[in-house]
Amino acid sequence: MAKRIQLVLNQDIYKLGKFGDLVEVAPGYARNYLLPKKLATFVTPGILKQVERRRELERQRQEELRQKAVEQKAALENVGSFKIAKQVGENQAIFGTVTTQDVADIIQGSTEIELDRRGITIPDISSLGTYQAEIKLHSDISAKVSIEVVANE
Repeated sequence: MAKRIQLVLNQDIYKLGKFGDLVEVAPGYARNYLLPKKLATFVTPGILKQVERRRELERQRQEELRQKAVEQKAALENVGSFKIAKQVGENQAIFGTVTTQDVADIIQGSTEIELDRRGITIPDISSLGTYQAEIKLHSDISAKVSIEVVANE
């Protein structure tokens, strides 16, 4: 079996790794593809130090994002309930539906917390009432808030 070569990636490569990852590849793949296209470089002690430094900075950045998400969760659960006013027809059915963008806008208006609508999960809302919405703040942190749909006056 051929000896494998250790390289550090200079950019993300699908199914191989991300920028800065230390990978082991076949010598032909390294010699004929990765090195000529400057997609990777040979491993040296200096480059290893750079890789470790980059990983540490990324870990710190992720920890700061996680702390921010914990603070946002506490603020959202402190408020607890948000009211959304919609136009109502017969049998307390609302015109249209409540969207994740509506929820994001009402939360931002009330708490000054800017949320991405793609991280909000709501049930199908088509009538007046109280519903639970789940907001994903971080990969492992989510908050539940109550959405009360009321008639527009």
